[in-house]
Order: sequence, then structure tokens, then C-alpha cells
Amino acid sequence: MTWIDRTNRRVADSSFGRYFRLEHSGHRKERKGSRFFTEIRAGLATLISLGQKHSEEYMLCVGIVQRDLVTATAAIAALTSFFMGLGANIPIACAPGMGLNAYFAYQVVGYHGSGPVPYRLAVTAVFVEGFIFVALSILGMRQWLARAIPASIKLATGAGIGLYLALIGLTYSAGIGAITGAVSTPLDLAGCKPEFRDEVTGVCEGYKLRNPTLWIGIFCGGIVTAFLMMYRVKGAIIAGIALVSIISWPRPTEVTYFPYNSEGNQSDVQQMEHVSPTNLWENSQHS
Repeated sequence: MTWIDRTNRRVADSSFGRYFRLEHSGHRKERKGSRFFTEIRAGLATLISLGQKHSEEYMLCVGIVQRDLVTATAAIAALTSFFMGLGANIPIACAPGMGLNAYFAYQVVGYHGSGPVPYRLAVTAVFVEGFIFVALSILGMRQWLARAIPASIKLATGAGIGLYLALIGLTYSAGIGAITGAVSTPLDLAGCKPEFRDEVTGVCEGYKLRNPTLWIGIFCGGIVTAFLMMYRVKGAIIAGIALVSIISWPRPTEVTYFPYNSEGNQSDVQQMEHVSPTNLWENSQHS
């Protein structure tokens, strides 16, 4: 028995293990396969997967919408995930749906309030919606509504969300840059360096599938992780993410995440932090 197994047993024998119904805790509803270090690895993998890459456009957005709103979003995700595990004992990470937030901001309210619904009314509707969902949860109606949905729709919804996330992971904005939008077709093969992309359409004008970062993501982030999972290596997802992060860290390489430009230099980011939202707005009006 290794020290990991001994630690898992000690934690399971404690009140902490009985509360979370870990394996060998003695709880009448203990969960098989739920061990202390297993849950720690799963939590770390979920935390790393939830992390998003911040680009220069994101930093400009932060300067405009103020940091307290971004901090509130992160705090809500941390708080709800904590209570989901503490109260419901369910290993699910909770976070605001950024796709729904984008729909709310750009379609309902509109850019700078140009949408059909005033932002005060829209925010009030979201506030009331929260109380409605709490009431439905207390009365048990949410479970009834969930059971009323046909199983085929539930499976199709999961598959659709998975395909949507896979599509995002293949794009340039938040993925490895294997595909991009096109003019004549919905998607086009990409994988070129930024200097070979059209500034207007974003389509690769040449040198497709020759971006080194693309192959780092495919082999180190995808194939290596798949092999580790196939051989049941513990922490396979964390190892794949860590491998890509380590390779992308050194600056004087073709695959670095911190190139010697405005996006990679920390000094430029610090200068952006001192730019006030008023100056950004005035500059955008004169440009």
C-alpha cells in the first residue's frame, strides 16, 4: 500500500470522508471510486480547463467594462462551485454561461444600449429570473421539468454542446487554430501563422497547417493526453495541459505564448492597465 492509498484511507475514515461519502468511509451511501486524491486531481483538471486565455482585445475589454465586473464573474463561479460541492456533494463546476452572456449583451441590450430592451429592464428580468429558479428548485419543479424532457433530446443536447465546444477548441480565438470561417463555405482549413491570415475575413491565404502551435496542441495536448488516458495514467489531462504550458513558456521559440510583441510583453500589459475607460472611449471615437 502506497502513501497515497494510506492517505486516502485516513481521509476516508475521518468525519470529512464520511460527510463527502468517500470510498471506505463507512457511510451507507458511500461512492465507489471516490477517493481523496482522485477528487483533488479531478478538481485541478476542472479548474485548469475553466481557465481562459486572455488576449489583447480581452484586456481592452477589461479596461472598458471595469475590473469589478470581471472579478464578480470569477467570484460567482468560485462561490457556486464551492457550495455545489459542499451542499449537494456533486463534483460539478458552476460558472456563468458566457454564450448566454454574449447573447444578453449584444442581442438583448445591444452594443452601447442599441438593442430593443433597455439594460435596466434586462438586468431586472435576470434578477427576477433568479428568484423564479430558486422557487422552482425548492418546490421540486425543476426535477419534474428535467424528467419531462425526452431522453433523446437530453442525449442530443449533450452531443450538441460537445460539438460546439470542439468547434471552439479548433478556432483561432480560443483554440489551436485548425479551422476558420470562410466566404464560400461555413468553415475552412486553417493552421497558418497570423501574418498569412486575411485581416478582414481571417481566412488563411497560404501556408495552411504550418503553424507550429497547431501541432503542439494536436500532439502534446491531444494525442499524448489520449495515450495517457488509454493507459489509465492518473492525472492524464493535467499532464497534457502542463506539457503544453511548459513548451509554450520560453519566449525565443516559434511556439511561445509570450512573444516579443505587444501581447507578450508584460510592460505593454501594465501600460494597458493604466489606460482609463474614458481615454479608451475617446480614442475609439477619433479612430
